[in-house]
Parts: sequence; structure tokens; C-alpha cells
Amino acid sequence: MTHRPLSWEDVARTHGRKIYNFAYRLCGDPHDAADLVQEVLLRVRRGLEDFQPGSFEGWLWRITHNAFIDEMRRRQRRPTAPLPEVVDRWDAQSSPGADEQLAAMRLGDDIQAALLELPYEFREAVVMCDVIGLSYEEIAAAVAVPVGTVRSRIHRGRRLLRAALSQEAAG
Repeated sequence: MTHRPLSWEDVARTHGRKIYNFAYRLCGDPHDAADLVQEVLLRVRRGLEDFQPGSFEGWLWRITHNAFIDEMRRRQRRPTAPLPEVVDRWDAQSSPGADEQLAAMRLGDDIQAALLELPYEFREAVVMCDVIGLSYEEIAAAVAVPVGTVRSRIHRGRRLLRAALSQEAAG
């Protein structure tokens, strides 16, 4: 049985929301998250022709991870001033379903703020595992670290997150 190769449109339709959710949880800004999604989808479009059958999810999350790291490095080299408000085409083209909106709302502002306080490596691992639902093996492939490192980052990230949230609740 021959499988039809994935088209770029299939990838955007099937994975765009997940990529956005991941990006938003990492950076905390809807506009930056939409920009990251566009960058990831551009990289997917360029690389899709050369993709070798295997772990598509791993390949996609590796692209997403690299795009986010590249953007962080770019921002450290040159700070940017905000541009005037522009209509975000990503939101206009793909409005989420009710179940996606509900899932996005479940992560409250307090949790999002606590996530943004975590060191990047822990935040990324926790978001990939607990928000996106990737396995430890998929996370390890995406960020190019051993599975044991992923386990450690998730454990430490969750511990820091719990401490931050319990401190906030007590304060």
C-alpha cells in the first residue's frame, strides 16, 4: 500500500494549532507565537520534498525547536522595537474549534506566568510533554538530548512549576 505524501497544506491544517499552542506556551505572546508558526511552516514547506519517511512528528518538532532557538538568538543580538498593530492573518485563516479553545483556556494565566519563569530547557520539556502530549522519546529526538535528560528536565520543571504556583497561592 502506497501512502500519499503529506502536502504542506495537510501539515498546516493538521499541526498548525499544536505548533501555535507550543509556541505560545514558550514565549507567552500571541503575536510572537503566530510569527513562529509561520517560520516553522515555511521551513516545513522548504524541507517537505526532502523529508524521508520516518518520524514525521519528530522532524516537525525538531524544526519547531530550532526555529524558536534561532529566534531567541536573533533577539539577543538585536533588540527590536514594536511595530504598529497589524491584523494577524494566522488567526483569521484558522479559527480554532470549541474544543481547542477550551483546551487553550484550561492553562490559566497563573500557570502561563509560572511557565514563563522556568528556565527555557525545563519550560520546553514540560510544554512538549504536558501541553502538546509528546512522549519522552519524541521530545528527546526533537531537542537532541538523551531520554534521561528529558526525564530530568520534566521532573525539575514540574517541581519548579509546583513551587511557583504554591508560593503564588500562599502569597
